[in-house]
Amino acid sequence: MSQDTDTGTAWITAVLGQIVPHDRIIPGCSGEPYVRLPTSGFAEAVSQLSAHQFALTGLMGTEDFMGSGLSLLYIFEKANRILILVPERSAPLPSLARTFPSASWFERECRDGFGTVFDDAFDSRRLFLHENYPDEFHPLKKSVQNAPVKVRTTVSQDEEYTFRTVSGDGVYQVPVGPVHAGIIEPGHFRFSVIGETIFNLELRLFYKHRGIEKLAEGKDPRECAGIAEAVSGDESVANATAFCMAAERISGMEVPDRAWYIRTILLEMERIAGHLGDQAGMLIDVAFPLGANQFAVLKEDVMRKNHQITGSRFLRSMITTGGVVKDIPESELRELAAFFEEFKRRYRIGLKIVLSTASVIDRFATTGVINRSLIVPLALSGPAARASGSTGDVRTTHPYGIYERYAPGPRTLHDGDVLARFTVKAAEITDSVDLICRLATEIPAGQVITETPVRDGFALTQVESARGQNLCWLQIRNGRIWRYKVRTASFCNWQAIEHAVIGNILPDFPLINKSLNLSYAGTDL
Repeated sequence: MSQDTDTGTAWITAVLGQIVPHDRIIPGCSGEPYVRLPTSGFAEAVSQLSAHQFALTGLMGTEDFMGSGLSLLYIFEKANRILILVPERSAPLPSLARTFPSASWFERECRDGFGTVFDDAFDSRRLFLHENYPDEFHPLKKSVQNAPVKVRTTVSQDEEYTFRTVSGDGVYQVPVGPVHAGIIEPGHFRFSVIGETIFNLELRLFYKHRGIEKLAEGKDPRECAGIAEAVSGDESVANATAFCMAAERISGMEVPDRAWYIRTILLEMERIAGHLGDQAGMLIDVAFPLGANQFAVLKEDVMRKNHQITGSRFLRSMITTGGVVKDIPESELRELAAFFEEFKRRYRIGLKIVLSTASVIDRFATTGVINRSLIVPLALSGPAARASGSTGDVRTTHPYGIYERYAPGPRTLHDGDVLARFTVKAAEITDSVDLICRLATEIPAGQVITETPVRDGFALTQVESARGQNLCWLQIRNGRIWRYKVRTASFCNWQAIEHAVIGNILPDFPLINKSLNLSYAGTDL
């Protein structure tokens, strides 16, 4: 992970003042600074980070990290700066949700996984462990073995999940899901409406918890790229790359340049397929099949090209620690560049049809606005944030692989509506196509994998998936995975939809939802 090291740790002192002695700043294998704090200094450090407009982008627990017992790692970020606070837990820590709203789900996740209690938390409901799980069951503790869990088949009324209560004259509650009509994962949406106008939405996810983080514990890191791929099917390359980067940095592996060219091509192909699916879905939701079919056909062509060059429509089983599993021959790379040159011509035709259709623009414009003021408090990222004025893109703020040489500039708009999100994704597709064509013609010769013994250590990595910033934190101990933590862009971006729908009508919800196209599986690990 690229860090601005021109001033060493001086910037940390500038932000936190004299709260932190220099001997309490410990670098991770990716160069990210971990700051050990006494509980008494934690609140002041958080206040300083808030004043400097840092976002809380992650919170995770791990046992026996810096001292005995459970350590909590708070990941703060601003532009290309990352700071990880590790408070000593001599007393229960305060909830940060009132200062950093993104903390609410993070804290509830830690409560379920480790049994952590946060003082003054305004929301302590269960998150990923629904009410049918046994009381005092916290699966991420080392004392809990990875084994089938006996869940409760009946739950009393007092134990049922309590949604926010909204009442008044003419107020109706409209429940949608968790089972949906289409081929879609489960998620429950509880609307409060007057007529058709939405003035409150609360969502509940985590119906298909799979225990991925627990599954990785104790395994050889070289075996786990497949586990990372299973986090979210359409982010297979992004999550596998983030995992392998962490293992590589811990072990000091030098990935061959050719392997990074291939990885980058696959990352951008995954981005193109994701954005095309989003655009087709948005157009279906406004009953414009002529435009939707243009993008659906292009996506299918890309998926077939994926299969042709890797053997997998979702580009699986290509990314591994040290590089890629197999090379792509020069003849296929030339064919790939030619394919995308023709793709670009066809894509522009489809885009022209859509953007010149008044009925589409009427439905897209001013619908589902995400205000820029939400980006930092909710730690939003990806096209959802860039359509609302953000310039953040991991490929430029924390360039990895060859993105320092080839990163496309972030595409930014400011309206924050469905039309802005559609337009940002269109620009990113074009950028990705141009980048793939360039990489396919400039790729150097050489090996595509390197072998280095696994070492112990810990590292934080992040990648820019099609949906935004995906974080991976990996700790290896005695050559085995001690802790593997994933936080996808969807985990944070889901919370924006509760704001985006306010003032819109119920029939616009599917459109707003599709414009974000968030992953259920990628949120529920």
